[in-house]
Amino acid sequence: MVAEVIINSSVKDLNKTFDYQIPNEMDVHIGSRVFIPFGRKKDLEEGIVIGLKEKSQYEIKEIAGLQPEQIRNEYVELAKWIADRYFCNISDSLKLMLPPGRTTKNVDKRIETKKINSISLAKDIITIKKDIEDGIIKTKKQIDVLEFLMRNDNSTMQDIELFTDGTVAVVNALVKKGYVEKKAKKVERNPFLHKITNRTSNLKLNDEQQVAFESIKDKGKYLIYGVTGSGKTEIYLQLIERNLKNNKSSIMLIPEISLTPQTVDRFISRFGEDEIAVLHSKLSTGERFDAWNRIKDGRAKIVIGARSAIFAPAVDLGMIIIDEEHDESYQSESTPRYDALEVADFLANKFEIPLVLGSATPDMKNFYKSNNGEIKKITLTERANESKLPDVEIVDLRNELANGNKRMLSESLQKAIFNNLKINKQTILFLNRRGFSTFVMCRDCGNTIKCKRCNITLTYHKDEGKLKCHYCGHEEKIATVCPECKSKNIKYFGAGTQRLEAEVKELFPEASTIRMDIDTVSKKNSHEEIINRFKNENINILVGTQMVVKGHHFPNVTLVGVISADSNLNMGDFRASEKTFQTLTQVAGRAGREGDDGKVIIQTYNPENYAIEYSKTQNYDLFYNTEIQIRKQLKYPPFCDIIVVAMSSKEETELNKVSRKIHKYLKQRVIDERFGLLLYSPVPSPINKIKDRYRARLIIKCKYDKRIHDLLTDAQNEFYKMKVKTARMSIELNPNNML
Repeated sequence: MVAEVIINSSVKDLNKTFDYQIPNEMDVHIGSRVFIPFGRKKDLEEGIVIGLKEKSQYEIKEIAGLQPEQIRNEYVELAKWIADRYFCNISDSLKLMLPPGRTTKNVDKRIETKKINSISLAKDIITIKKDIEDGIIKTKKQIDVLEFLMRNDNSTMQDIELFTDGTVAVVNALVKKGYVEKKAKKVERNPFLHKITNRTSNLKLNDEQQVAFESIKDKGKYLIYGVTGSGKTEIYLQLIERNLKNNKSSIMLIPEISLTPQTVDRFISRFGEDEIAVLHSKLSTGERFDAWNRIKDGRAKIVIGARSAIFAPAVDLGMIIIDEEHDESYQSESTPRYDALEVADFLANKFEIPLVLGSATPDMKNFYKSNNGEIKKITLTERANESKLPDVEIVDLRNELANGNKRMLSESLQKAIFNNLKINKQTILFLNRRGFSTFVMCRDCGNTIKCKRCNITLTYHKDEGKLKCHYCGHEEKIATVCPECKSKNIKYFGAGTQRLEAEVKELFPEASTIRMDIDTVSKKNSHEEIINRFKNENINILVGTQMVVKGHHFPNVTLVGVISADSNLNMGDFRASEKTFQTLTQVAGRAGREGDDGKVIIQTYNPENYAIEYSKTQNYDLFYNTEIQIRKQLKYPPFCDIIVVAMSSKEETELNKVSRKIHKYLKQRVIDERFGLLLYSPVPSPINKIKDRYRARLIIKCKYDKRIHDLLTDAQNEFYKMKVKTARMSIELNPNNML
């Protein structure tokens, strides 16, 4: 038999299969990871078998060896689909299917499942006792260790040192005499060790929840469209429990790592930790490696995680659930640029299982499909615990300035916080910008201080006394002199979460305050620590970015303040209104979830904007009906597809040359072959330089089909024929981030 092997390489010329003879004694199948001789290289290359055939037309070499981890056949098919759908090498997509730490040649041995020595008795207890009585074993320490092992066989060295006077030397002496033996025992890393949870049982579903639960049985795509606090998570829990009773696994995706602790707590309290595996980037590689193996072996039947958890090798997969399905984090911004919802759809069709999407503010495309019957829509109109939706007040910041209030908090919001403190209720203040000041400008010449590697202003972080770039991580000391005109008239403008926190402490010195943003959650488990402190210590005010607004359940929060509702409106994206409405509705949903009346205050300079106005009543249907008409007139998704052909280079002249050539090629093909699409000329990206790379893009509006796919594939091949130095090109289908 002959194996068709993909080399583990991102080189475009190697994005094809190579034939290798399978040795008679070797068990090779589709998905086998192999070592192979390649070309004239002395070292063996890594590869993955993606096909088998009887013979080859070439004179071929033999496979040299097998690697331990294999990829299931279904996931090889998925990798091929991803490579085709998202214009990447098959080897790049196959890496998504591998265990953590197994995507490169230089495997870090530290990620292997830990092994410790289990120390046990090598002789029976009667013999050992007799030898002690007869004086064959004389030393007190050896006797102490043996007596401990008689009571606690299969102990660790740590236990022996803790509870006896024994040492490693004492144990080794007993091993040499034949009384004790050491055996290697695997010990899996457990990210749940620090958790203390009480078991819970199913909550009684209300009528709407019960209808939703009973409706989701057969294969197909479902959208649970429910107001914030409508009890979607309880439906997920009971669907997964039903799956477990049928001995099926489930994958549940959540958008933010910050949501993981809360979700995991609820699942552990319901199912216990043995059934659950968690996969997200804040875990160590070793913890993810162990979780992956527990999933692959069928020991963990509930997988919870962020985007990449969709590739977990669940055994007998019976359901996929994607919570907050509208969230843009489900799209990867690095190669392969996959959309987790599309990947989930592929798997659900492959395994013929239900795919459940949930959101209070669904993605416009999915809601459009649900209205057309392509997705089954299940509507939840009421909060699960009969609590009311919060009252929403919109504050016009132009009036605040006219009245002389230059603070970040309006008079109305200050008064509401003061009243909330008096009744010992909690407040969340949302601002989707971190740092203290968002840019630094010279008031004499107007120069703004920008990152040396990116064409973006640096943000002032007061806590560290530094200016930081939020794109590449560059840091430098605070500016006291303008680098252009040498003036000392430097002014810090704009505001982030650090400045908001400082103002809150100034206005309410008696209040306890905590901040949650990227700067405060860099350490492991820091998300969970902040959330638990806010809940358990009843901290008065939580200041945070978007990670505080999605899906969290804070029983004592009755007031939410949105400091600036306009940040998404000015982002230069056709989805700006959609993202604004989604964010405001989600953040409003954190207030008044446990019976107490909730209040939301939204501060804005654009109170007349329909996205802001409709968020006042959290009426998604009204917003959708307005937005869908605008999309239809302007031919935006879901009425067309948007393709971004993105190019970058370290040399601006090379970038201009390459982008013009690609545009010329596409334009000629469109004219010659009469493609029905809109092709725009290449322009600099909104942020035209990141990490020392100049960026440009050209946009195509079309109805995506096989002809368009083949055209883009040809354009990509045309790019690879060019003699470029540092240029790169990527093709993105309906990207969530247009920056």
